[in-house]
Amino acid sequence: VQLQASGGGLVQPGGSLRLSCAASGSIFSINAMGWYRQAPGTQRELVAAISIGGNTNYADSVKGRFTISRDNAKNTVYLQMNSLKPEDTAVYYCNAGLLLWSPGSSWGQGTLVTVSS
Repeated sequence: VQLQASGGGLVQPGGSLRLSCAASGSIFSINAMGWYRQAPGTQRELVAAISIGGNTNYADSVKGRFTISRDNAKNTVYLQMNSLKPEDTAVYYCNAGLLLWSPGSSWGQGTLVTVSS
């Protein structure tokens, strides 16, 4: 599975960004797609994931602010990020696999999200 992510950038606190990730290749093997992030000096952590059936899993820190969605026809997952905070600054990675709570083996290239005034 190949994953192509896009949509990162610089945004002010309180602003919004939308990340996109398109999957190609052996997509039949994918149940869950999601986003993980890694800030400098920290471990990579789950942000949000969504299954083919639409079940979702969010990190507590983003609940109510971020929304993950999926277009199965386009094999694309989106992460709408609202009310961004400086602590959301990180490299965001798209992931594809089987589980909503644990990453699969397929990773996209990271996209940097910087929240700063």
